[in-house]
Amino acid sequence: MASSARTVEEIFKDYTARRTAILRALTLDVDHFYGLCGPDRENLCLYGHPNESWEVSLPAEEVPAELPEPALGINFARDGMNRKDWLSLVAVHSDSWLISLAFYLAARLNRNERKRLFSMMNDLPTVFEVVTERKPVKDKPSIESGSKSQGSTKRSSDGQVKSNPKIADADYEDNEDEHGETLCGSCGGNFNADEFWIGCDVCERWFHGKCVKITPAKAESIKQYKCPSCSMRSGRH
Repeated sequence: MASSARTVEEIFKDYTARRTAILRALTLDVDHFYGLCGPDRENLCLYGHPNESWEVSLPAEEVPAELPEPALGINFARDGMNRKDWLSLVAVHSDSWLISLAFYLAARLNRNERKRLFSMMNDLPTVFEVVTERKPVKDKPSIESGSKSQGSTKRSSDGQVKSNPKIADADYEDNEDEHGETLCGSCGGNFNADEFWIGCDVCERWFHGKCVKITPAKAESIKQYKCPSCSMRSGRH
């Protein structure tokens, strides 16, 4: 059985890598993903791989498959639905697949280990929550508020980069709590005041600097930041 030598940490690593891949397909690479899912093609599935790459492909031919398979035929409903609704549907099915795959690999874990695995997975926002920008606890804070704490950056209308350093421990703690539910538009991770974040001036989503390969030094020289997805769209016009 494929789960014979798996630990909680190994399964969680596999889960997060596949989740990252699917999030990339449904956010940063969404235009490319959308184009691959033509309704005129055969039954297609969205796969996230352990190396954080994603793939739109036909399902496995063997029956039963070696591992649980993603939802079949995601492409058929594409043109019959609003684009956002279709992406949300794919996200829901992807969440179901990721969980089923993780617990397939966890078949030989004991009760406490399975509970710990689920807790680790549940600490992350679901693919659906990231794609639809839903927050499990509180609403997303206003980007224009300028109250992001250490490591975040935002630009004013004149194109100047403005950062908000930590001023005092009390303010820092309150600020981190206020923005704890802001999610990275790339990996879906929660806001962390110890990491550098950058906001897209077009779609107004926030990203870990490392996810979009922007450092604080590089951000200082950018007058208007466009995330990879918005840059791709503007390049086509």
